[in-house]
Amino acid sequence: MLGTGPRAAARQAAVLFAVAGLLGLLGILNTPHLAGRLLTVTACDLVLTLAGLFLPWDRFGANSPALLGLAGFAVLGLSTWSFGGVAAGTGPFLVLLYAWSALHFRRWILAAFTVPATLAYLVPLILTGQPPLVVSSAVVFLPAAVSVAFLIESQARHLRDDRMRLARIEQWRAAMISSLAHDVRAPLSTVHLVLEDLRETATGQTARMLDAAMRQTARIARLADGLLDIQRIDSSGQLKLDRARHSAAVLVKDALSYVREDADVSADIDPDLTVYVDKQRFEQILLNLVTNALRYGKPPVLVTFRRDGAIDRLEVRDHGAGIPEALRPRLFGQFAGEGPESVGLGLWIVRQLAAAHGGQAFAEAREPGVAMVITFPAAALSG
Repeated sequence: MLGTGPRAAARQAAVLFAVAGLLGLLGILNTPHLAGRLLTVTACDLVLTLAGLFLPWDRFGANSPALLGLAGFAVLGLSTWSFGGVAAGTGPFLVLLYAWSALHFRRWILAAFTVPATLAYLVPLILTGQPPLVVSSAVVFLPAAVSVAFLIESQARHLRDDRMRLARIEQWRAAMISSLAHDVRAPLSTVHLVLEDLRETATGQTARMLDAAMRQTARIARLADGLLDIQRIDSSGQLKLDRARHSAAVLVKDALSYVREDADVSADIDPDLTVYVDKQRFEQILLNLVTNALRYGKPPVLVTFRRDGAIDRLEVRDHGAGIPEALRPRLFGQFAGEGPESVGLGLWIVRQLAAAHGGQAFAEAREPGVAMVITFPAAALSG
């Protein structure tokens, strides 16, 4: 029903005709002596309703539903005549028909509609012998209806142009991201192979450094795959997640393996806790929070994960000075970071990923420091 194109336009017109037909039937109750005429009008509205709903308008061309508008003006004229020249009930529908036309057709069609609209308004008044004052109301009513229609058409055209422009931008953005994700894999694979060769003969500290480098290259590879998530956005704008049940302790341990070994980060996780999350997105959330805590707070950084009623609650706490007052209102916004090395997207990404899981992201003051809190629906209530 909603949308653009011939099919949507025809169905919207069908709704208008269905309402007009219903009001025609109700009019019989007030004016039973006009029952024959009003039944004829109702039958015409019904025919137009069925035509709008069931004819294959997509095959007839973009402007084909304008034919419904022409027929609609004729029925409105017939309706005014049926009520003895009283346009109080049909006048609003004439405006609605013009407004519908403005949403779907260009100005030249609106201009062409002025002739049938004028005839639909004036001819019944003249045929029923209305006084000149009533007939002259067309001088005010019709220009007002046309002016409103032109304003609606201008705004609708502006919105359509904006939507097309954004669609082109999104198409190019998705193509560039996909290309980048694809192109980064080849050099990354080469780096990983070289590291594997060096690791075979390395010992001691060198071996540990190479292990860390291999873990980071594996993570970069997953991040490159994550760039393709633009293809996983569904029609409602939501990120599709690969959720499954995982041990919370194992999830946190695996994610923290990418943090440098000398970082003062510890975890206190309920060993029996099972959570229902997308593993890769959870890793992204936790590493963003831990990185932020190490960069902007002070060690030690403590990661906890507990069940709290119907939610699973992840906390990453540092022992720094807390959040500056000026930053609090925009903490989870885009580009909210401060300092030359901060892009300001980390916490915004965390909040979006939390929302995709059906949870929330927020900050709680501690003494000292701050705890970044992420909630997830409890595994027992999910999936």
